[in-house]
Amino acid sequence: MKKKVEIAKGQTVTESTAKLLRQRAGGSNVGKYSGVKKSDFAGTAGGVPGSFPINTLARAKSALKLAHNAPNPQAIKNAVYKKYPQLKPKNPE
Repeated sequence: MKKKVEIAKGQTVTESTAKLLRQRAGGSNVGKYSGVKKSDFAGTAGGVPGSFPINTLARAKSALKLAHNAPNPQAIKNAVYKKYPQLKPKNPE
């Protein structure tokens, strides 16, 4: 039986899958936040499950700064803006 690794609270993958996810662009932190709920990751939308945690405002700001590393940076930004609308840039008038 393959060894399982928890990459988010309640979300497990095989150890080999976790290794592959860490090698993908934007996936270097997969598995480092196993106590964070699956819904508190922006990486799931951006193409790398278990990456880009947004469970705190500070982590959400960090996710915005690092979104360019994801396979789908706009999906990361959209997930952050949905959870923290105050971080969305104001439109200049």
